[in-house]
Amino acid sequence: MAAERLDTETRQGQIKKAVLEIISSEGIGKLSTRNLAAKIGVTEGALFRHFSSKKEIMLSILDDVKNELLADQEKITFSSNLSAEEKLFKFLCLHIKYLIENKGVTILLFSEAAHMNDSQLKKGLREILLTQKEYISRIIKQGMNEGVWDKSLNVENVATLYMGIPISLNIEMILEPGTVKQEKFCERMIGLIKRALEKK
Repeated sequence: MAAERLDTETRQGQIKKAVLEIISSEGIGKLSTRNLAAKIGVTEGALFRHFSSKKEIMLSILDDVKNELLADQEKITFSSNLSAEEKLFKFLCLHIKYLIENKGVTILLFSEAAHMNDSQLKKGLREILLTQKEYISRIIKQGMNEGVWDKSLNVENVATLYMGIPISLNIEMILEPGTVKQEKFCERMIGLIKRALEKK
């Protein structure tokens, strides 16, 4: 019984990976059950033995983002032995690395939540975004308390500025596929945020 469950988990992982690959390489318009089944070498019927619907796949990908990216960002945010500057760098670079390794995840979640007009998908996406914004706000406040960043700044505005970075990354990945380098993008974005935060 355990082997069968592991097999299902493995297959579900393959399905989700294929979904993201189709979106990042061919666009969301090409995401059909036929295309998906062909990509992983199963019948369309076999897909539905692992996920009951397209929505269930999306919700599972949302769960992955929470369990992988958000969980790691939480550890960074609440780490007691890192300065705010170290946290900001680790938090952002982890975020960028995750999005580059899981190309299509942002496009998928935003477009499907809007397109399907599904309250459960929208709620899940909203939870992720609000949690990230809360974490980045905590890091900014820590830096202000440490005296490295300007206390007169509006934390909400700087956190909103940060939230635009993943969207910028996706635009660059669409316009110049295969050329976005994680370290370079991370350094550029950190430079921008630090300039916005530093005392004048």
